[in-house]
Amino acid sequence: MAQTPSPLQEQILAIDIGATNIKFCHVNQQGALLRTVRRRPTPYPCSPARLVEFLVERITKSGCRRVGVGFPGEFRDGQVVRPGNLARPGGVTTDVDPELEGRWIGYPLQEELRHVTRRDVRIVNDATMAALGCCDGNGVEVVLTLGTGLGLAVCDGGALRKVRDVGAEIFRDDKTFDQLVGERGRVVGEERWNGVVVEVVERFSSEFGATSVHLAGGNARRVTPHLFDSLPVRVVIDGNEAPMHGAARLFSDDLTNATTVRVAP
Repeated sequence: MAQTPSPLQEQILAIDIGATNIKFCHVNQQGALLRTVRRRPTPYPCSPARLVEFLVERITKSGCRRVGVGFPGEFRDGQVVRPGNLARPGGVTTDVDPELEGRWIGYPLQEELRHVTRRDVRIVNDATMAALGCCDGNGVEVVLTLGTGLGLAVCDGGALRKVRDVGAEIFRDDKTFDQLVGERGRVVGEERWNGVVVEVVERFSSEFGATSVHLAGGNARRVTPHLFDSLPVRVVIDGNEAPMHGAARLFSDDLTNATTVRVAP
C-alpha cells in the first residue's frame, strides 16, 4: 500500500544557481516561500561533478520530492548548452577555462541529479525561472536578471520565447553585458550603473517590442525606480525572489513535462 506523502514531501525545493551564490528555499505549489532563503557560496572551480555533489547533498537533506533549478547559462532539453560563468575556474574575475567549459557543454545535469537523488528534478535557465515567477501573461514581457551578470528571458502572451544568452555578448567599449550590467559594473559606481541599466532596458524592450520589463535578481533592489519614468514601457522591479516563485511553475499543469516550458515557436 502506497504511503501518503508528508507535507514536507509535497513542498518544492527551489534552487537558484548563481555565479556568486547558490540560493535554496522551500516553496509551496503556488510558489509562496515557506522558509527563509538560504545562500551558500558557489563552489569553484565549478566542474559538473563538484556542482552535482554540492546539490545532491542539499536536495537529499531537504526531504522534498520535487526540485526546481535555475541554471546560470544556456540550458536546453536537460543539458547544458553553455555554462556561462561556471566555466571560469576562480569565479567571474577569472578567464574562461576551455577545458572546464568543454566538460560542461552537453552535460546532462538534469538526468544526473534525477539519477543520484531519485527526485523529480527540473532545470531551466535561471532567467527563465525568474520569468516563470514574475510574468503575468499579458503582452510581451522582457525579464532582465541583475546579479553577478545579466540574464534575459522573454514571455509573449504567457509563452516563453527562445532567446540567446546575452551575458557574454559585447555591449559597448569592448565590454560584455555581464561586465557592464553585472556586479563588476555596479561596484565601479552605482549612479553610472543605474544609467547603464536604463540603457539596457531601452535596448531590449525595443528589440523585443516589450509592453513591460521585469527587473529581477539580487541587484534589482539597487535600481533607482524614477529613472524609468520617461520610458515608453512599464518597468516592474520584482527583486531576488522571482526565481524561487518560478520553481513551482515547473510543476504546474500548463507545463506539460520536465523539459518543456511552453516555448513559443
